[in-house]
Amino acid sequence: MKQNTKIAVLGLGAMGSRMAIRWLNAGYQVIVWNRTSDKTEALKAENAEVAATPRDAAHKADVVVAMVRDNEASQQVWLDERAGALHGLNGGTIAIESSTLSPDWIVELSGRISEIGVSFIEAPVLGTRPQAEAGQLIYLAGGDPSILEKIKPLLAATSRAIHHMGAVGSAAAMKLAVNAQYGVQVAIWAEMLALLERLEIAPENAVEILNTLPTTSPTMQIAGKLLAAKKYDPMFPIELVEKDLSYGLKLAENIKLKTPVLEVVRSVYAQAKAQGYGGDNIVGVAQLLA
Repeated sequence: MKQNTKIAVLGLGAMGSRMAIRWLNAGYQVIVWNRTSDKTEALKAENAEVAATPRDAAHKADVVVAMVRDNEASQQVWLDERAGALHGLNGGTIAIESSTLSPDWIVELSGRISEIGVSFIEAPVLGTRPQAEAGQLIYLAGGDPSILEKIKPLLAATSRAIHHMGAVGSAAAMKLAVNAQYGVQVAIWAEMLALLERLEIAPENAVEILNTLPTTSPTMQIAGKLLAAKKYDPMFPIELVEKDLSYGLKLAENIKLKTPVLEVVRSVYAQAKAQGYGGDNIVGVAQLLA
């Protein structure tokens, strides 16, 4: 797509705001909307246009990208009877949903958008704030590959890789699987480091050894250091981890698959959220063991 393409970004949280900046810096025209208008000020200062509603933003754009919290927020942004982006989409527009959502909602949304003759791609991302700032996100895409090909230059401005997973819903499922894998790893590390600490083995020393082993992923090398240092500043908040694991459980239930590990780990993050740690980074689950 050409750089005079107008991109509407709906949702300026930790990820959406950083993605919008990347597109502005790449020379694209960017229109932004956020539920609370204060978050639009920084983008406005960078020459983004601010829209009053998702509908207004979508009406002015060639590509509409939503990056919001959950199914409910996505439903509101796209389908609200008065202000929803669905009602502002034009025939040649491409709609992209990049939020981490349940596959069943993604399939439903795709159907609603396709009904009005607009192309749809799901494109959730792997990565958090540092990757979004550096343009190093990884996109998981679902939908028509010919439509994905059209938007690859746009996605490339915010990413280092784009993977086509298959039909709509497949990317959402893959994203939930990735987050579940990460959530399980963090939970068990939190438990084992707490165990070792009570046996007078310093978490820093344990992590130093664990980080030399082939069983430790690059992401867990970082998470382990945060666990050892008890640094819980939010990047992937516990409340969102719990939400994603809940979506994963629902997906498994829909296909009649038993997932006992996922169920237990989801309950651990739910407990952390209930105890007031929901806004902390995923590694803050360790506070349950303090």
